[in-house]
Amino acid sequence: MCGRFIQCSDPQDYADYFSLELDPESMGPSRPRYNLAPSQDVLAVRLGPDGRRHLGHLRWGLVPAWSQGPDHRYTMINARAETVADRPAYRAALKERRCLIPAEGFYEWQAQPGGKQPYLIRRGGGQIFAMAGLWEHWAGTAEAAPISSCTIIVTAANAAIARVHDRMPVVLDPDRQAQWLDPAKRDSAALLALLQPDPSADWTLTPVSRRVNNARTDDPGLIEPAAGP
Repeated sequence: MCGRFIQCSDPQDYADYFSLELDPESMGPSRPRYNLAPSQDVLAVRLGPDGRRHLGHLRWGLVPAWSQGPDHRYTMINARAETVADRPAYRAALKERRCLIPAEGFYEWQAQPGGKQPYLIRRGGGQIFAMAGLWEHWAGTAEAAPISSCTIIVTAANAAIARVHDRMPVVLDPDRQAQWLDPAKRDSAALLALLQPDPSADWTLTPVSRRVNNARTDDPGLIEPAAGP
């Protein structure tokens, strides 16, 4: 699964990467994040009614439109590529509400004799990459405000990442990004064909401080290599 990740670039860098025009007023405030955790707001790219890409915030942890509201027993932060077309919570979103979630890295934990060791997993020199996601809008109630939320799709890990964990986010190259966002693409089989493990060999896995275990900790020191052997 992918339970923590980082978004530490300037929003304009994301806008340049995704070839979109940044609208700071509609996007709202943003700051570098080094330890994004479930239920927090993350930056994501969606197609607007105008057919153009827009960057904005979504709450991480899908809340289906038909649900009674957030249920913390089932956070739905990840959707498995193998079953995303079959699960009621994801079926409609797969066909109609797809998004891209930028990141510069994500964390996974490996069991070791001294306890679980967190690793920061980055691509190459830490460049931006795009994770496949789904989004939903829950209309809210008299007691609860509306929520626009998202989930990250995960698949089997490639050979580089499998040394630490057996799953990884679906990472899409620019060509597949365009296909993933294409509203005309609604065939489940064609969409599922895009959800393959990234074949790149230029992934780096760096052991980092266990401070990342605390979701309230969020500072640049988290992405530095862990001290000691």
